[in-house]
Amino acid sequence: MSDAPLIRNVSDTALWVALYRALESERPDALFRDPYARELAGERGAEIEKQVGIPGWPMVVRTQVLDELIQDAVEQDGFDTVLNLACGLDTRPYRLALPAGLRWVEVDLPEIIEYKASRLKNAHAFCRLERHALNLADAEARCALFSKVGAAANRVLVVTEGLLIYLEAEAVSALAADLHQPVAFQRWLTDIASPQLLKMLARRYGPNLLKNENLQFKFAPPEFLEFFRPSGWTASGFRSIADEARRFKRFEVPLPVKLVGGLTALLVPRARETMRRFSVIAQLERA
Repeated sequence: MSDAPLIRNVSDTALWVALYRALESERPDALFRDPYARELAGERGAEIEKQVGIPGWPMVVRTQVLDELIQDAVEQDGFDTVLNLACGLDTRPYRLALPAGLRWVEVDLPEIIEYKASRLKNAHAFCRLERHALNLADAEARCALFSKVGAAANRVLVVTEGLLIYLEAEAVSALAADLHQPVAFQRWLTDIASPQLLKMLARRYGPNLLKNENLQFKFAPPEFLEFFRPSGWTASGFRSIADEARRFKRFEVPLPVKLVGGLTALLVPRARETMRRFSVIAQLERA
């Protein structure tokens, strides 16, 4: 058996998540349709999904929740620009009915940007799409881009999906502070894991996922969304992935677990809130 990590780098995680979108799209009751996901995932994405064995419903639910929050921000709250950091193989500009005048800015590593552009060269985006090849670990380069994007916008919605979990807390704080610099950056949507979730992932899936030191799961703030307040961001709410999974009928808890969990939540209200915060999509507003 090879000692090479199944997921070699960040680019492989994008293939993996695209495969989950493809599987959801092929369901008769699909929450969304992504006609590009299967091609983007390729054979490697399918192999990763097969070997890792993590249920895909959390990624599917995360995708649908962010779809809804992004469309609400654009259609109801007047955001004219979306900045998608570490965009991976996301295809929202091609599959969501976005306004033609919306500016959608994608940022990721050069190899991801190049791969994505080549696979989607014949696809039509509903909005004004631009891509930037940039390593977000380069603070000087990212600040220059943030300044440029902010100067040309009235209201910017920042999206980080599947990014923060791989960063140290200090790196997240620095990114949050940099995002707060441009006045036009008004809202930030991001997924947040709990310390309990990180422990579970390490215990159940560590041998397949965590061989690569650059792909360790790291960020899960014990203080929850209060973590972002010192950097200028306050939470206006969050969507629990567990709650949303029930709404979308994408996860059925086994009956024994449901009975035990229900009894625990009934007797200990704090336990119920802990379960709700296991994994969330947070909506942060500029303070």
